[in-house]
Amino acid sequence: MTTEHDDVRNLLAAWAFGALDPTERHTVPQHLAECESCATEAERLHETVRLLDNPALAPAPGSTPAPAPTPAPGSGAAPGSGPVPDPDGVTRRPATDILAAARRSRPAVPRVAVHAVPYAVAVAGLRGLLPEMVGRWSMPVVHDWDVHATVAHLLAADEHLARLLGLAPRVPPSRLPADLSWTDAWERRTADVIAHEHGRAPEETVADWAAQADGLLAVPEAHDPERAARAVELMGLRLPVADHYLGRAFETWMHTDDIGRALGLVVPPPPERHLWQLVRLAVRILGIALGPTAPPVLLSVTGGEEWVLGAEGEPVQAELALDAYDFCLLVGGRHDPGTVPANATGDAAAVRNVLERAASLAWL
Repeated sequence: MTTEHDDVRNLLAAWAFGALDPTERHTVPQHLAECESCATEAERLHETVRLLDNPALAPAPGSTPAPAPTPAPGSGAAPGSGPVPDPDGVTRRPATDILAAARRSRPAVPRVAVHAVPYAVAVAGLRGLLPEMVGRWSMPVVHDWDVHATVAHLLAADEHLARLLGLAPRVPPSRLPADLSWTDAWERRTADVIAHEHGRAPEETVADWAAQADGLLAVPEAHDPERAARAVELMGLRLPVADHYLGRAFETWMHTDDIGRALGLVVPPPPERHLWQLVRLAVRILGIALGPTAPPVLLSVTGGEEWVLGAEGEPVQAELALDAYDFCLLVGGRHDPGTVPANATGDAAAVRNVLERAASLAWL
């Protein structure tokens, strides 16, 4: 059972971005006046957003600087620490460096509805890395992509939702057979866009990606929850537009982290409330992928939420517990199902089925 304290902590990121629902706008300030730990976290988030909205601003005279953002779980970094050695041996600069880059270059985060805030923040996060890419566009990142190709992939990936919402493509169309599966069409389009963008300057690719992202944050669906409730088919799934915005946030964050790793930078995870929005989306998609006949497994994610996945009305055959951050990395294809940190009891085959199916969802 969650407490009022837990509820408010989950609202702090939205509070900092001015994206609270009307019914929540009085709850947060009242709790902050009584809870020192939440007030400290709220001030940190508010200071970060303030700097993102206006990089020229310095801390107010006499104010206490906000604590450094908490590093990603498993990064081994301490707040305010120096370079961080990754488990793979790569030295990465701490999350405070990302904020410093954001201060120099990041534009204001658009005011959008709650479902689009994670995407707006993820886009701002990648923009914060742009100055670090200069001169290193050919550095390997993930799969067989360099930094330039990774941004081109995001241009291609966002394009699918952009077209559904009436935005014109920014790259010439591909000649794809009509009978291609969505996965094959997705991969072919990505390959075509990357090939096209490698013939242009990286700055041109970034400009088109940023302009398309701005377009997605400007359309009515980014501001009107009722319009975003309309279901559309994308990536083989018919989901509300709001959920597809979360999908775009998920992928943008994941590739920002990929680029950060390649550049030796620690990219902070999404704010807690955004992370939970991504977790809930991933669980819904995982449930669809498992289908109604899979052996039932009780999935719990750190923070208290749990779901029974698989066949309904049958006894649970296993229990599986994962950290929210690790669960997202698993679904994003950045954790191996055999080595992801997890606690499991019961039918090992049922657990393995859930983990492997979660990892198979990665379209990133």
